[in-house]
Amino acid sequence: MNRLIIILSLGLISYITVFTPASAQPHPTLKDGTQSLKIWQDSLKKLSERVAHGEIGPERYNANYTLIKTLVSALKSPHSFQYGFDSLKSISITQSADGRFRLFTWHVLNDDGSYRYYGTIQMNSTDDKLKLYPLIDYTPNLKHPTDTITTNDQWYGAQYYKIIPVTTDTSTPYYILLGWKGNTIKTTKKIIDILYFKDNKAYFGMPIFSGGNYANKKRIIFEYTSSSTMMLNYLPEQELIVFDHLAPKDEKLVEKPEFYGPDMSYDGFKLAHGQCKFIQDIPLKNPPSDQDDQFIAPKKVIKNNRR
Repeated sequence: MNRLIIILSLGLISYITVFTPASAQPHPTLKDGTQSLKIWQDSLKKLSERVAHGEIGPERYNANYTLIKTLVSALKSPHSFQYGFDSLKSISITQSADGRFRLFTWHVLNDDGSYRYYGTIQMNSTDDKLKLYPLIDYTPNLKHPTDTITTNDQWYGAQYYKIIPVTTDTSTPYYILLGWKGNTIKTTKKIIDILYFKDNKAYFGMPIFSGGNYANKKRIIFEYTSSSTMMLNYLPEQELIVFDHLAPKDEKLVEKPEFYGPDMSYDGFKLAHGQCKFIQDIPLKNPPSDQDDQFIAPKKVIKNNRR
């Protein structure tokens, strides 16, 4: 399986280039561009369902490799950035509020209950060129992910559902990403990552956090039992990222994230002057949920007597 994953990742790198002429890849030649993209969407929907529900790993990965090629071909269609691909329910498609880019992210479930992530950043372009930054999941090689700045080809994979722009009071404009990261049979993760662009690359991670145990962290990672859910969301009117406080069931289990879950209290990060300051014990009468952003964490289903 690992060898197959490596081959697929290398295939993704070779297939997606940073600058791709729109005319380089054939697409359905219909007069109505929207109708052309609907045809691509139908193909992508069928492939994404096979990726999500294929009975064995090789079946899911073979469908995923075809999905990658098909998605790139679809995005080469004229005006593809304006097309929503709304029927692709297992692929998270999130656009920045300033219209600068959008993120396509999704996962493949391995037979052992772990995950591998795939995605690309599509930049908004006014000419006939498609500009993509392929996202290559480098998770197993990142030994200290909270302390590491990465690039799009060494990505700490996740499925994103919220983009928060920070373009004032900072020397480098950046975007805060909120994401879900299925991890193993035992634990799930939620992450707060930072995205910015420089020298024709996409970078992830920036030391904009302060307070508590989060000072100078490049990204924030929460890990908790896979049998529970964690709220991580953004309140724009307060410029506040809020999240469940996680705690173990017993103090003796403090080093075991598989026993962590929400304890009915809330913490957060306040955005101010280009920084994120940690705030503990935030009173919330009606806490938001990820479902408020039409994101529902996928259920883990492994067949053939595997959990």
